[in-house]
Amino acid sequence: MSRRRKLVKRSRTAQYIALAIFLISVVVGGLWVRGEVDRLLAYPERPGQGSSAVIDVEVPRGSGFSQVLEQIVEAGVLPADEALFFKLFVLHRGVASKITAGHHALRADMTPTEIVDELLRAQPAQEKRVTIPEGRNLLQVVDILEGAGFGDREALLAAMRDEALLAELGVEGPSFDGYLYPDTYMLPRGATPEQIIRRLVARHRQVYNDLRRQHREAAEALNKGLGWGDREIVILASIVEKETAAKHERPLIAGVFLNRLRFQSFQPKRLETDPTIIYGCTVPVEKSEACQSFEGRIRRVHLRDRDNPYNTYTHEGLPPGPIANPGEAALAAVLAPKKSRFLYFVSRNDGTHQFSKNMADHERAVEKYMRQGAVGDGSAAGSVDTTP
Repeated sequence: MSRRRKLVKRSRTAQYIALAIFLISVVVGGLWVRGEVDRLLAYPERPGQGSSAVIDVEVPRGSGFSQVLEQIVEAGVLPADEALFFKLFVLHRGVASKITAGHHALRADMTPTEIVDELLRAQPAQEKRVTIPEGRNLLQVVDILEGAGFGDREALLAAMRDEALLAELGVEGPSFDGYLYPDTYMLPRGATPEQIIRRLVARHRQVYNDLRRQHREAAEALNKGLGWGDREIVILASIVEKETAAKHERPLIAGVFLNRLRFQSFQPKRLETDPTIIYGCTVPVEKSEACQSFEGRIRRVHLRDRDNPYNTYTHEGLPPGPIANPGEAALAAVLAPKKSRFLYFVSRNDGTHQFSKNMADHERAVEKYMRQGAVGDGSAAGSVDTTP
């Protein structure tokens, strides 16, 4: 065979071999591509191979998808070799920018679809609405906050009586009672008791300072005539708040108490108001012996109790601290009381009161409304259970 023919034969053999390799590559490559395509198509609904234990992943606000993908891989929700498939799947769905910040409960056995759905889940509001009505005391405010999910009772109470926090915020007394301003608040869900107290006290200061500026001369007159500062104004406002829910009566009731303290003819200068006794028997940590028997109703032993510092039937002047958290109307009533000669009042049983200038008129009013089931207030002559 000529040399030329041998070269041609060898060339054709090489071509056949190359063609064969090419065909095999195409077949194998096709099979691989087809396999990868099938794998990609099946990927969204394929369960993960990991544990069914819940993995809590917190996505920070403002996180990009790449950060989130890195988070869930590091947390063990996805194996690292699936990160590319997961990214392609998310991009295909067009939801890379819709992942929500917050806590997401994930598992390593979830399908990619389930993982994405969880990452897209709408998060609960980051703030919660809480309403503190006017006239609630420290224990009642604690109950409201605990019921709203802001810590347990003991932690809340401890913060309400924290001496260091009281000193830092400039509040006198053993607790924040009187300064937990009644209002509706939007509070962060994770707020601590200390953060909540700061918010409520700041709101009190804002409202009180505005009122004091409006009634600067009245505040100065209280200071000059009775030696009162801001705390005394808050204390009387808390009593006014507890004595009536009728807004129009508050300035008149504030005026009655101020008359008792100012009129030289009124002796001894006792406010004689039931809510102060009740507070002293329920809220302070240390209570008198008589208060140990208090079951929600004032009896003779409570009226005569000199060991209860909040008993305004046995102690002259204001009690040692606020007995509730007053709102704007009660605070304003003390700074702008309605002038009168009234020294007594008793409930009419309809949410309003009968006012009197002297004891004789007051006793007649008490007798009248006692027959209708009135609960006495504003005077020792009121209707109370005198059972020992």
